[in-house]
Amino acid sequence: MAFPGDPRSDAKVTRYAHALDGDADGERERLAAHVARVHEGEPRVGFPAVLGEDHPAEIRAALADALDADVFEVPMGPPSLPGIRLEYAYRDALGEAGVHVVRRPVVDYETDGDGRLTAAVVERNGQHVPHYADSFVLATGGLVGKGLDSDRGGVREPVFDCHVPHPADRYDWFVDDVYGEQPYPRFGVVVDDDLRPRDADGRIEFENLRAAGSVVGGHDFAAECSGTGVSLATGDAAGTAAGSDTQ
Repeated sequence: MAFPGDPRSDAKVTRYAHALDGDADGERERLAAHVARVHEGEPRVGFPAVLGEDHPAEIRAALADALDADVFEVPMGPPSLPGIRLEYAYRDALGEAGVHVVRRPVVDYETDGDGRLTAAVVERNGQHVPHYADSFVLATGGLVGKGLDSDRGGVREPVFDCHVPHPADRYDWFVDDVYGEQPYPRFGVVVDDDLRPRDADGRIEFENLRAAGSVVGGHDFAAECSGTGVSLATGDAAGTAAGSDTQ
């Protein structure tokens, strides 16, 4: 069934959402009337996840009242409105918690000389500015997310220079079988039970540094479909452990 009106062919998902948010031409009522033509008293009605970017709860409630049914959304591919809403909610939660967000590349770090990080140094307007903290979490991503650097010479973790085990011969990074178990997706830092990265000799790199997400090695997120699970589990554990450093 077509959406009421004649939106432009590009970015339909967000255009539908913005139209329902604004409701300038009664889009919500028109959409409900459109669905009511085929609605036969079903107790639940599912819509594609386009029910507003700013006011989804209000839109769902309006449609539910008009159709006398519970209304839910069916997740879709990108651009994902539920994902955008979650990002907004996350930003609001950070602000309410007093979190200061700095979007700058980390170019260096400082230590106390006794195995603890004291600052991450960012570049701003040509200057190197240290940001001090009691604990740090490395969550920069893997090879795809550029949290790991690679070239013909090897694979490196570029922020804190943590050890990334990998074969010296780059032809051993992969196997010829397309569907075989490839070594390179498992590249990443090696962590202890507290998610602290270890060096080549198995020693802890920094006492107050944890790693989370795909920068942690040992899993093939694509083959296992485990990327989100690993990120959620390690993110929660690393954040909890890092928080304990400040108590």
